[in-house]
Amino acid sequence: MAAFITSLESVAEIVLVIALGYWLRGSGRLGDEFKGNISFIIMKIALPASIFVSVLKYLNRDKLASLSGGLVFTFASFTIGYIVAWILTKVFRIRKGRRGTFINMFVNANTIFIGLPLNMALFGDKSLPYFLIYYVMNTISTWAVGIFFISSDDPTVEKGEKKDFNWKKLLPAPLVGFLVSLVFLLLAIPVPEWINKTLDMVGGIVTPMSLIYIGIILADAGLKSIRFDRDTILALLGRFVVAPVIMIGIILVGGSMIGSMPQLESSSFIIQSAAPGLAVLPILVDQSHGDVDYATNLVTTSTVLFVIVVPILMQVANLI
Repeated sequence: MAAFITSLESVAEIVLVIALGYWLRGSGRLGDEFKGNISFIIMKIALPASIFVSVLKYLNRDKLASLSGGLVFTFASFTIGYIVAWILTKVFRIRKGRRGTFINMFVNANTIFIGLPLNMALFGDKSLPYFLIYYVMNTISTWAVGIFFISSDDPTVEKGEKKDFNWKKLLPAPLVGFLVSLVFLLLAIPVPEWINKTLDMVGGIVTPMSLIYIGIILADAGLKSIRFDRDTILALLGRFVVAPVIMIGIILVGGSMIGSMPQLESSSFIIQSAAPGLAVLPILVDQSHGDVDYATNLVTTSTVLFVIVVPILMQVANLI
């Protein structure tokens, strides 16, 4: 029951902010210029700051070394997830403009903004080290791999057409923020408190601004854009069924080979593997001229359905 109430509260907060963006856009208080600039603010400024602060806040060198075993399990689950998702885009012929979104929904989750508070509420402070394992791998996966599936899925680029290589896309700003934070972490470079607070303040706008952006997209498309077509159902099954099954399979196989992991660790991994889609996903898709309505629909529906999924996964995790 506690899991259900916690997940319900987390989802309610998100839905209310999306509704705010929907109302502001629908009432004409947010114009096209704001819609066009919000993605730049999030992707180039706020998100790198948020990632930098989060890594230094939740990790240290000792934790990074002690948790390396769990990184192997999560790395395997992410790798298999990408392979399975890519194969399914071919089997079900997911059209260009949706493939990157489809793959990212299978693999990458909204861990820090939904996964973290839920994990702490369900398992307490003792679960934080295990959450951090998944968070680190999810961050690397999103900004080193997932974003390239989206950028390579640009429907404005014809098949076989050569596109000038953009060196800036090799290291997107969020990934740069993560790499810089690792340098500071590993070299124990001190960050002045006032700078840390400034970055934390700037990074704090990522989630609300991303959710407001989703509300803007919904207002432009209309509530009818929330739908359960074939591609949406397949992606949701990937997020809530395939991804947890892959993680459970790796935990069982790995446990039989190198010994079982702590119950708290396996439960944390399973819950995080089914967290909703990234709030910034529609913004990433928009930057690559993909199907923004599809991405928005997936983020919205996965966030709402997560309320139902969590109690079920908790029962499954207790059996592992």
